[in-house]
Amino acid sequence: MKAARIISPNKPLEIHDVETHALGEFEVKIKVKSAGICHSDLHLFEGGYDAGDGNFLNVTDRGVKYPITPGHEIAGEIANIGTSVKNFDIGDEVLVYPWIGCGVCYTCRSGDEHLCEYPRSIGVFQDGGYAEFVIVPHYKFLIKASGLNLDEIASLACSGLTSFTSIKKTNILSHQKLAIIGAGGLGLMAIQIAKSITNSTIICIGRNDEKLQAAQKFGADYIINSTKSDVESEIFSINNSGVECVIDFINSQKTASTAIKVLRKCGKLILVGLFGGSLNLSLPTIPLKAITIDGAYTGSYNSLSQLLELAKRGSIKPLISKKYKLNEINNAFSDIQNHKIVGRAIIKP
Repeated sequence: MKAARIISPNKPLEIHDVETHALGEFEVKIKVKSAGICHSDLHLFEGGYDAGDGNFLNVTDRGVKYPITPGHEIAGEIANIGTSVKNFDIGDEVLVYPWIGCGVCYTCRSGDEHLCEYPRSIGVFQDGGYAEFVIVPHYKFLIKASGLNLDEIASLACSGLTSFTSIKKTNILSHQKLAIIGAGGLGLMAIQIAKSITNSTIICIGRNDEKLQAAQKFGADYIINSTKSDVESEIFSINNSGVECVIDFINSQKTASTAIKVLRKCGKLILVGLFGGSLNLSLPTIPLKAITIDGAYTGSYNSLSQLLELAKRGSIKPLISKKYKLNEINNAFSDIQNHKIVGRAIIKP
Protein backbone atom coordinates (compact mmCIF):
# COMPACT_ATOMS: atom_id res chain seq x y z
CA MET A 1 0.00 0.00 0.00
CA LYS A 2 0.97 3.66 -0.34
CA ALA A 3 1.72 5.51 2.89
CA ALA A 4 2.96 9.02 3.74
CA ARG A 5 5.86 8.59 6.17
CA ILE A 6 7.79 10.89 8.48
CA ILE A 7 11.31 9.57 7.98
CA SER A 8 12.90 11.99 10.44
CA PRO A 9 11.80 15.23 12.12
CA ASN A 10 11.47 18.40 10.04
CA LYS A 11 12.01 16.57 6.76
CA PRO A 12 9.26 16.45 4.09
CA LEU A 13 7.05 13.40 4.36
CA GLU A 14 7.73 10.73 1.75
CA ILE A 15 5.29 8.45 -0.05
CA HIS A 16 6.47 4.86 0.35
CA ASP A 17 5.22 1.44 -0.69
CA VAL A 18 4.66 -0.41 2.59
CA GLU A 19 3.96 -4.11 3.03
CA THR A 20 0.97 -5.12 5.16
CA HIS A 21 1.22 -8.19 7.35
CA ALA A 22 -1.18 -11.10 7.60
CA LEU A 23 -3.92 -10.35 10.13
CA GLY A 24 -3.86 -11.71 13.64
CA GLU A 25 -7.07 -13.26 14.97
CA PHE A 26 -8.48 -10.04 16.49
CA GLU A 27 -7.01 -7.57 13.96
CA VAL A 28 -8.98 -5.60 11.38
CA LYS A 29 -7.70 -4.10 8.14
CA ILE A 30 -9.34 -0.78 7.31
CA LYS A 31 -9.45 0.87 3.90
CA VAL A 32 -8.92 4.50 4.85
CA LYS A 33 -11.59 6.78 3.40
CA SER A 34 -10.70 9.87 5.43
CA ALA A 35 -7.80 10.77 7.71
CA GLY A 36 -8.02 13.98 9.68
CA ILE A 37 -4.97 16.23 9.76
CA CYS A 38 -4.39 17.16 13.39
CA HIS A 39 -2.05 19.78 14.79
CA SER A 40 -0.57 16.99 16.92
CA ASP A 41 0.71 15.46 13.67
CA LEU A 42 2.78 18.62 13.22
CA HIS A 43 4.41 18.05 16.60
CA LEU A 44 5.28 14.55 15.44
CA PHE A 45 6.72 16.10 12.27
CA GLU A 46 8.64 18.71 14.30
CA GLY A 47 9.96 16.06 16.69
CA GLY A 48 8.44 17.40 19.88
CA TYR A 49 7.13 20.31 21.92
CA ASP A 50 8.39 23.60 23.31
CA ALA A 51 8.58 22.81 27.02
CA GLY A 52 9.49 26.38 27.99
CA ASP A 53 12.66 27.93 29.43
CA GLY A 54 14.63 26.81 26.40
CA ASN A 55 13.72 23.15 26.86
CA PHE A 56 12.39 20.88 24.12
CA LEU A 57 10.34 17.75 24.84
CA ASN A 58 11.35 15.17 22.24
CA VAL A 59 8.65 12.73 21.13
CA THR A 60 11.31 10.01 20.99
CA ASP A 61 11.62 10.35 24.77
CA ARG A 62 7.92 9.40 24.91
CA GLY A 63 8.53 6.27 22.83
CA VAL A 64 7.96 7.48 19.26
CA LYS A 65 10.14 5.74 16.69
CA TYR A 66 10.86 7.01 13.18
CA PRO A 67 10.02 6.34 10.42
CA ILE A 68 6.31 6.52 11.25
CA THR A 69 3.08 6.85 9.31
CA PRO A 70 1.07 9.51 11.18
CA GLY A 71 -2.69 9.93 11.20
CA HIS A 72 -4.84 9.13 14.24
CA GLU A 73 -8.19 10.48 13.01
CA ILE A 74 -9.34 7.60 10.82
CA ALA A 75 -12.65 6.69 9.23
CA GLY A 76 -13.00 3.98 6.63
CA GLU A 77 -14.37 0.66 5.46
CA ILE A 78 -13.40 -2.78 6.74
CA ALA A 79 -11.33 -4.55 4.08
CA ASN A 80 -10.50 -7.73 5.99
CA ILE A 81 -10.91 -9.26 9.45
CA GLY A 82 -9.11 -11.72 11.67
CA THR A 83 -10.58 -15.12 12.44
CA SER A 84 -11.90 -14.15 15.91
CA VAL A 85 -13.43 -10.77 15.06
CA LYS A 86 -17.04 -10.45 16.21
CA ASN A 87 -19.88 -8.04 15.37
CA PHE A 88 -18.01 -6.53 12.41
CA ASP A 89 -18.00 -7.63 8.77
CA ILE A 90 -16.10 -6.77 5.61
CA GLY A 91 -17.64 -3.64 4.09
CA ASP A 92 -18.74 -2.08 7.40
CA GLU A 93 -18.02 1.64 7.68
CA VAL A 94 -16.26 2.46 10.95
CA LEU A 95 -14.58 5.14 13.01
CA VAL A 96 -11.29 4.09 14.63
CA TYR A 97 -10.58 4.78 18.31
CA PRO A 98 -6.80 5.36 18.12
CA TRP A 99 -5.83 5.90 21.79
CA ILE A 100 -4.67 2.38 22.52
CA GLY A 101 -2.90 1.61 25.77
CA CYS A 102 -1.05 -1.34 27.26
CA GLY A 103 -4.19 -2.56 29.03
CA VAL A 104 -2.42 -3.39 32.29
CA CYS A 105 -1.11 -0.13 33.80
CA TYR A 106 -3.05 1.76 36.51
CA THR A 107 -4.64 4.28 34.12
CA CYS A 108 -5.72 1.59 31.66
CA ARG A 109 -7.27 -0.48 34.44
CA SER A 110 -9.05 2.67 35.66
CA GLY A 111 -10.73 3.07 32.27
CA ASP A 112 -8.45 5.85 31.03
CA GLU A 113 -6.65 3.93 28.31
CA HIS A 114 -6.01 7.21 26.45
CA LEU A 115 -3.73 8.25 29.34
CA CYS A 116 -1.77 4.97 29.37
CA GLU A 117 1.70 5.06 30.87
CA TYR A 118 2.97 2.93 27.97
CA PRO A 119 0.81 4.12 25.05
CA ARG A 120 0.52 2.38 21.68
CA SER A 121 -1.69 4.97 19.98
CA ILE A 122 -2.33 4.53 16.26
CA GLY A 123 -0.64 7.22 14.20
CA VAL A 124 1.73 8.12 17.04
CA PHE A 125 3.42 4.99 18.39
CA GLN A 126 2.35 2.69 15.56
CA ASP A 127 1.57 3.38 11.91
CA GLY A 128 -1.60 5.34 11.29
CA GLY A 129 -4.03 6.58 8.70
CA TYR A 130 -1.95 8.59 6.25
CA ALA A 131 -2.10 5.49 4.09
CA GLU A 132 -4.40 3.48 1.85
CA PHE A 133 -4.93 0.95 4.65
CA VAL A 134 -4.40 0.77 8.40
CA ILE A 135 -4.40 -2.31 10.61
CA VAL A 136 -6.24 -1.92 13.92
CA PRO A 137 -4.92 -4.37 16.56
CA HIS A 138 -8.34 -5.30 17.96
CA TYR A 139 -11.92 -4.90 16.79
CA LYS A 140 -12.86 -3.42 20.19
CA PHE A 141 -11.29 -0.16 18.99
CA LEU A 142 -13.86 0.28 16.21
CA ILE A 143 -17.24 2.05 16.25
CA LYS A 144 -19.80 1.43 13.52
CA ALA A 145 -20.48 4.55 11.45
CA SER A 146 -22.85 3.49 8.69
CA GLY A 147 -24.97 6.32 7.32
CA LEU A 148 -22.59 9.03 8.52
CA ASN A 149 -20.34 11.28 6.45
CA LEU A 150 -16.90 9.69 6.96
CA ASP A 151 -15.10 12.89 5.97
CA GLU A 152 -16.83 14.74 8.79
CA ILE A 153 -16.62 12.16 11.55
CA ALA A 154 -12.91 11.28 11.10
CA SER A 155 -11.89 14.34 13.13
CA LEU A 156 -14.12 13.26 16.02
CA ALA A 157 -11.48 10.68 17.02
CA CYS A 158 -9.16 13.42 18.31
CA SER A 159 -10.24 17.05 17.94
CA GLY A 160 -13.88 16.26 18.61
CA LEU A 161 -13.06 13.86 21.43
CA THR A 162 -10.66 16.31 23.07
CA SER A 163 -13.25 19.07 22.87
CA PHE A 164 -15.90 16.74 24.34
CA THR A 165 -13.61 15.77 27.24
CA SER A 166 -12.81 19.45 27.88
CA ILE A 167 -16.46 20.47 28.00
CA LYS A 168 -17.34 17.60 30.35
CA LYS A 169 -14.53 18.61 32.70
CA THR A 170 -15.94 22.12 33.11
CA ASN A 171 -19.18 20.91 34.78
CA ILE A 172 -20.52 24.27 33.64
CA LEU A 173 -24.19 25.14 34.12
CA SER A 174 -26.63 26.79 31.73
CA HIS A 175 -26.59 30.17 33.52
CA GLN A 176 -22.78 30.35 33.62
CA LYS A 177 -20.23 31.78 31.20
CA LEU A 178 -17.60 29.77 29.34
CA ALA A 179 -14.67 31.38 27.53
CA ILE A 180 -13.09 29.35 24.73
CA ILE A 181 -9.65 30.45 23.60
CA GLY A 182 -8.99 29.39 20.01
CA ALA A 183 -11.33 29.33 17.03
CA GLY A 184 -9.69 26.45 15.19
CA GLY A 185 -11.08 22.96 14.70
CA LEU A 186 -11.18 22.16 18.44
CA GLY A 187 -12.66 25.50 19.42
CA LEU A 188 -15.41 25.33 16.80
CA MET A 189 -16.29 21.80 17.85
CA ALA A 190 -16.26 22.75 21.54
CA ILE A 191 -18.75 25.54 20.87
CA GLN A 192 -21.17 23.09 19.24
CA ILE A 193 -20.77 20.54 22.02
CA ALA A 194 -21.19 23.15 24.75
CA LYS A 195 -24.36 24.45 23.12
CA SER A 196 -25.66 20.91 22.79
CA ILE A 197 -25.01 19.60 26.31
CA THR A 198 -24.66 22.70 28.57
CA ASN A 199 -26.42 25.65 26.90
CA SER A 200 -23.99 27.97 28.71
CA THR A 201 -23.11 31.47 27.48
CA ILE A 202 -20.05 31.13 25.25
CA ILE A 203 -17.34 33.70 24.60
CA CYS A 204 -14.89 32.73 21.83
CA ILE A 205 -11.49 34.40 21.63
CA GLY A 206 -9.34 34.18 18.51
CA ARG A 207 -7.10 36.05 16.11
CA ASN A 208 -8.80 35.48 12.76
CA ASP A 209 -12.05 37.19 11.79
CA GLU A 210 -13.08 34.41 9.39
CA LYS A 211 -12.68 31.78 12.08
CA LEU A 212 -14.48 33.95 14.64
CA GLN A 213 -17.38 34.39 12.25
CA ALA A 214 -17.55 30.60 11.99
CA ALA A 215 -17.54 30.45 15.80
CA GLN A 216 -20.51 32.79 15.90
CA LYS A 217 -22.30 30.69 13.30
CA PHE A 218 -21.79 27.58 15.44
CA GLY A 219 -23.25 29.21 18.54
CA ALA A 220 -20.77 31.56 20.24
CA ASP A 221 -22.72 34.33 22.02
CA TYR A 222 -19.75 36.71 21.97
CA ILE A 223 -16.57 36.81 19.86
CA ILE A 224 -13.38 38.69 20.67
CA ASN A 225 -10.49 39.26 18.25
CA SER A 226 -7.43 39.37 20.50
CA THR A 227 -5.43 41.31 17.88
CA LYS A 228 -7.97 44.15 17.88
CA SER A 229 -9.34 44.24 21.42
CA ASP A 230 -8.13 43.94 24.99
CA VAL A 231 -9.44 40.51 25.95
CA GLU A 232 -9.59 41.14 29.69
CA SER A 233 -11.51 44.40 29.30
CA GLU A 234 -13.94 42.82 26.83
CA ILE A 235 -14.68 39.88 29.13
CA PHE A 236 -15.17 42.05 32.20
CA SER A 237 -17.52 44.25 30.19
CA ILE A 238 -19.61 41.14 29.50
CA ASN A 239 -19.54 40.11 33.17
CA ASN A 240 -17.79 42.30 35.72
CA SER A 241 -16.81 39.37 37.93
CA GLY A 242 -15.26 37.29 35.13
CA VAL A 243 -16.18 33.87 33.79
CA GLU A 244 -16.81 30.55 35.51
CA CYS A 245 -14.61 28.57 33.15
CA VAL A 246 -11.98 28.97 30.44
CA ILE A 247 -10.90 26.27 28.00
CA ASP A 248 -7.57 27.18 26.41
CA PHE A 249 -7.14 25.35 23.11
CA ILE A 250 -3.92 27.30 22.41
CA ASN A 251 -2.19 27.01 25.80
CA SER A 252 0.65 29.46 25.34
CA GLN A 253 2.16 31.62 28.04
CA LYS A 254 0.05 34.58 26.91
CA THR A 255 -3.28 32.76 26.58
CA ALA A 256 -2.98 30.83 29.83
CA SER A 257 -2.00 33.98 31.70
CA THR A 258 -5.02 35.82 30.30
CA ALA A 259 -7.26 32.89 31.19
CA ILE A 260 -6.27 33.00 34.86
CA LYS A 261 -6.88 36.74 35.02
CA VAL A 262 -10.44 36.53 33.65
CA LEU A 263 -11.56 33.64 35.87
CA ARG A 264 -13.93 34.58 38.66
CA LYS A 265 -13.57 33.12 42.13
CA CYS A 266 -13.94 29.32 42.19
CA GLY A 267 -13.40 29.31 38.42
CA LYS A 268 -11.85 26.51 36.44
CA LEU A 269 -9.17 26.59 33.72
CA ILE A 270 -8.90 23.62 31.35
CA LEU A 271 -5.58 23.58 29.48
CA VAL A 272 -5.68 21.67 26.20
CA GLY A 273 -3.42 23.12 23.51
CA LEU A 274 0.21 22.14 23.02
CA PHE A 275 1.50 25.44 21.67
CA GLY A 276 4.31 25.31 24.22
CA GLY A 277 6.22 27.53 26.61
CA SER A 278 5.95 27.99 30.33
CA LEU A 279 3.76 29.97 32.70
CA ASN A 280 4.78 32.15 35.64
CA LEU A 281 2.05 32.01 38.26
CA SER A 282 1.29 34.44 41.04
CA LEU A 283 0.92 31.64 43.56
CA PRO A 284 -1.25 33.49 46.11
CA THR A 285 -3.79 34.08 43.32
CA ILE A 286 -4.63 30.38 43.15
CA PRO A 287 -5.80 29.89 46.76
CA LEU A 288 -7.19 33.43 47.11
CA LYS A 289 -9.46 32.93 44.10
CA ALA A 290 -9.86 29.19 44.82
CA ILE A 291 -9.42 28.41 41.14
CA THR A 292 -8.79 24.98 39.64
CA ILE A 293 -6.33 24.28 36.81
CA ASP A 294 -6.87 21.02 34.94
CA GLY A 295 -5.62 19.41 31.74
CA ALA A 296 -7.50 17.54 29.03
CA TYR A 297 -6.01 15.05 26.56
CA THR A 298 -8.18 13.16 24.05
CA GLY A 299 -10.75 10.93 25.82
CA SER A 300 -12.09 7.44 26.41
CA TYR A 301 -13.68 5.00 23.97
CA ASN A 302 -17.04 5.48 25.70
CA SER A 303 -16.77 9.24 25.26
CA LEU A 304 -16.11 8.80 21.55
CA SER A 305 -19.20 6.59 21.30
CA GLN A 306 -21.25 9.29 23.03
CA LEU A 307 -19.83 11.93 20.70
CA LEU A 308 -20.74 9.89 17.65
CA GLU A 309 -24.31 9.74 18.93
CA LEU A 310 -24.37 13.55 18.98
CA ALA A 311 -23.24 13.49 15.34
CA LYS A 312 -25.97 10.97 14.46
CA ARG A 313 -28.57 13.27 16.00
CA GLY A 314 -27.23 16.24 14.06
CA SER A 315 -26.26 18.11 17.24
CA ILE A 316 -22.71 18.59 15.99
CA LYS A 317 -21.24 18.91 12.51
CA PRO A 318 -17.47 19.17 12.04
CA LEU A 319 -16.43 21.89 9.59
CA ILE A 320 -14.23 20.32 6.88
CA SER A 321 -12.86 23.14 4.74
CA LYS A 322 -10.17 21.40 2.69
CA LYS A 323 -9.40 17.93 1.34
CA TYR A 324 -6.00 16.70 0.15
CA LYS A 325 -4.71 13.70 -1.74
CA LEU A 326 -2.06 11.55 -0.06
CA ASN A 327 0.73 13.01 -2.19
CA GLU A 328 -0.32 16.53 -1.14
CA ILE A 329 0.44 15.94 2.53
CA ASN A 330 3.38 18.38 2.69
CA ASN A 331 1.20 21.11 1.20
CA ALA A 332 -1.41 20.31 3.84
CA PHE A 333 1.10 20.63 6.68
CA SER A 334 2.28 23.95 5.26
CA ASP A 335 -1.29 25.26 5.08
CA ILE A 336 -1.93 24.30 8.71
CA GLN A 337 1.34 25.85 9.88
CA ASN A 338 0.37 29.06 8.09
CA HIS A 339 -3.14 29.12 9.63
CA LYS A 340 -4.89 28.74 6.27
CA ILE A 341 -7.40 26.14 7.44
CA VAL A 342 -10.79 27.08 8.91
CA GLY A 343 -12.12 24.14 10.90
CA ARG A 344 -10.43 20.89 9.86
CA ALA A 345 -8.64 19.43 6.86
CA ILE A 346 -8.56 15.78 5.79
CA ILE A 347 -6.55 13.45 3.57
CA LYS A 348 -8.35 11.19 1.10
CA PRO A 349 -5.91 8.29 0.50
